[in-house]
Amino acid sequence: MKSASEVRDAVKGELTHYLAEQRDYLTSIASELVPVCDALEDYLLEGGKRLRPLFAYAGFMAAGATPSRTEIRAMASLELLQACALIHDDLMDGSDTRRGKPAIHRHFENLHRQGSMAGLAEQFGEAAAVLLGDLALVWSDHMLHNSGLSHESLTAALRIHDEMRIELMAGQYLDVREAGEREHSVERSLRIARYKSGKYTIERPLHLGAVIARPSATEHSELLNVLSAYGLPLGEAFQLRDDILGIFGDPETTGKPAGDDLREGKRTVLMAMTMEKATDAARAELSANLGKPDLSAEKIESLRALIMDTGAIADVEKLIDRLGEESVAAANSAAINENARPFLLALAETAIRRSY
Repeated sequence: MKSASEVRDAVKGELTHYLAEQRDYLTSIASELVPVCDALEDYLLEGGKRLRPLFAYAGFMAAGATPSRTEIRAMASLELLQACALIHDDLMDGSDTRRGKPAIHRHFENLHRQGSMAGLAEQFGEAAAVLLGDLALVWSDHMLHNSGLSHESLTAALRIHDEMRIELMAGQYLDVREAGEREHSVERSLRIARYKSGKYTIERPLHLGAVIARPSATEHSELLNVLSAYGLPLGEAFQLRDDILGIFGDPETTGKPAGDDLREGKRTVLMAMTMEKATDAARAELSANLGKPDLSAEKIESLRALIMDTGAIADVEKLIDRLGEESVAAANSAAINENARPFLLALAETAIRRSY
């Protein structure tokens, strides 16, 4: 069994090889595609927690098997799906940075200006981000299809893969729509957390790994049910931690500006709980400032203080703890191969307690 660090290295190795092949193909079409290759290689190879391949690896082990390079190559394709989601998410949110660097739409906007190109730099950057996100989505399919999996494993994996992408797009739309709701809702925000992040970050990658190892496993098999019992609460806890970091995280570790979620006006579970508990004056102050892209550092600090004063942070932390306990209980189920349990428990701790 590999350690988490060894799995990350193996995933990076497979991505490096795949992206080199795609660079050869794209640059044979036109040299103008070199910046596309450069941007996606930097995006995929420089940083990233590799959580989705790690959970797919854990799902494979939970089925009582150990992945070979072929299976790891298939799991690595999940990083390309993640790249698609993040590139499009940053564009929709109007985010300036990702992992401490310009977001893809900003990067291509800068390239437009540096090259003194005709037209609008912002429009070029937005169009490039749409296309690079789409390309990453196509590549995720292509890498999975050409990973070398057996016909049985690939067929089983594609069923999960399709469901995962449908759920992700549904969650993304619900997230976009939530910004237009007049009132905050904990229930709606939790549903978005489940579909936009939790299911495709943890539950479905676990299922993907499990059915690659055991193609006969159906959606209602004991193994997949137990993996859902582990993955769904953990996925929600993961997103709740992300909500906290989006407002209170250290930019040096998150790679995003301080309080970025406040500037973007994200309708998270944390903000919904805050609005429920805030005084009328505090609620009015938060409502007046959420979503303003030009919030000063001083205003960010005052809004953070308002959130802290409501006690919503403590409530979210309690919810994270409860969800984590549910996940750990499922990991100890007899349906999970005992060799996989330490790996699953370590991943749970990383997902819930992370600071980035």
